[in-house]
Amino acid sequence: MPSKKSLRTSKKNAAYNRPIASAAKTLVRSAKESIEEDPNSESTKNKIKEAISSLDKASQKGVLHKNNAARRKSRLIKKLSSGTKK
Repeated sequence: MPSKKSLRTSKKNAAYNRPIASAAKTLVRSAKESIEEDPNSESTKNKIKEAISSLDKASQKGVLHKNNAARRKSRLIKKLSSGTKK
């Protein structure tokens, strides 16, 4: 592939991927903060659900690798379960 076309493609892909990945990161961060504040609240459960949904969507769209999304979801649930036992 010629380098100019390659550059155009990579810029286009980056512009598509950036907001999806950013939204997923933001929702995961929000869910983690919510777990630290109050792991048993209803809002925490909703935030976790939103974060998992955004990770799944990013994975389906090819922005994140499916194992990367699975690892992040697993760590989020693990943090929740360790937080509720305290």
